[in-house]
Amino acid sequence: MSPPTERAVDVAVVGAGPGGYVAAIRCAQLGLRTLVVERQGLGGVCLNVGCIPSKALIHAASVLEEIREAEAMGIHADGVRVDLRKTQAWKKAILDRLGNGVGTLLREQKVEVLRGTGRLASGTSLSVDGPEGKSTVRARAILLATGSRPIELPNLKFDDKDVVDSAGALAWEEVPKRLAVIGGGVIGLEMGTLYAKLGSALTVVELTPTLLPGTDPDLVKVVARGLKKRKAEIHLEAKAAGIERTSRGLALAVETKNGPVTVECDKVLVSVGVRPNTDDLGLEAAGVQKDKRGYLPVNAQRQTNVPTVYAIGDITGPPYLAHKASAEGLAAAAAIAGKGGAFEPRAIPGVIFTDPEIATVGLQEPEAKAAGRAVAVGTFPFTALGRALTMGRTEGMVKVIADAADDSLLGVGIAGAGASDLIAEAALAIEMGATAADLALTIHSHPTLPEALMEAAEDVHGRAIHKVGKPGAAGHG
Repeated sequence: MSPPTERAVDVAVVGAGPGGYVAAIRCAQLGLRTLVVERQGLGGVCLNVGCIPSKALIHAASVLEEIREAEAMGIHADGVRVDLRKTQAWKKAILDRLGNGVGTLLREQKVEVLRGTGRLASGTSLSVDGPEGKSTVRARAILLATGSRPIELPNLKFDDKDVVDSAGALAWEEVPKRLAVIGGGVIGLEMGTLYAKLGSALTVVELTPTLLPGTDPDLVKVVARGLKKRKAEIHLEAKAAGIERTSRGLALAVETKNGPVTVECDKVLVSVGVRPNTDDLGLEAAGVQKDKRGYLPVNAQRQTNVPTVYAIGDITGPPYLAHKASAEGLAAAAAIAGKGGAFEPRAIPGVIFTDPEIATVGLQEPEAKAAGRAVAVGTFPFTALGRALTMGRTEGMVKVIADAADDSLLGVGIAGAGASDLIAEAALAIEMGATAADLALTIHSHPTLPEALMEAAEDVHGRAIHKVGKPGAAGHG
């Protein structure tokens, strides 16, 4: 093993995920000598075992389902089958390309990448254990971006074979005939829907009284109908009690409000939340404080209680979103460089890649009412949207929430095809301080899905053109 080495830089970033590598590049662009410490793959969880691989497989599963349903359009495709090993190879090629791209971007900005596990030795130094030995990195500022990891249940330990986290489920080379998902939140339903499309018999076990806790019930109903269409078995207010291996596979014991149930399955995905990766960062050595849940409190510049130590992404608390981490990284980099950076968004969009998709930004209706806001709500169903009809995707709706006093946009919720793309317009509208009238008066191309936003904004004032009587009674041709 090589003797210890020492490096001196302006900024040291721990973690090369969507927050860390973006922050490092911006620091370098601002003239700071920057180093990144990463123990695994460039791009972090999101690129390697999260956002990107899951969306690749979700898209592949959607293509399969569209082919199978194309008969209604007069398109017949016989003998369609899934070779999941080949699909996994296709997915890996995407990850390799993006990972190499991140490496290229870092090299072009002259950001040094140091492989290993970084821990704080003080407020201005890191100790790094890597494949080539120990290193010390001294820096004027240190940015922590170490992300989070899945929570493991005591009675359902991960075994990387039968009981897995989301990363394990993304690596399967065969479609499980029967899949049980513990946790009806975002990741659980994304992965569950993916495998239901590929042919798995799906069972979802959720502890709370509703799927996707915290999401507007009107939007959740759309996803629940999609799960019912795919014959998923849903247990709400239920708890996984344990698992046994039998001659027929796995027997999952579930405690429900109506008594115990045994779910027979071949694989179990546990997706009950995440915890921040802050327990092995050397926080005590630098005097960095964390809260009782392990998160690092930060200010608008993303500084911790130690002014030279910054933190971004999942370790600062929810929402656990790659784009939030990236935006925080840009703000922190500007602050470190003395450019006045601050993370102060009006709203952060979130997307759930179920089928149909759900996307939200700003306050959802229950949140706005709970905050005591007087709201005016407009909705528009995809069943009345010409473009949705031509796509054969009429499930869903757009919901616009405005302040009843001044018409300012408070939030938008979308459940339906293309929701992940449609929400960008709503996010920009809120960020720019638009009103529902502004959104309604913006001319939208026809026939397109974004027209639903315009119509829902019109409906805030009771003036939607193509919404007559019951939702969906009028078509938009």
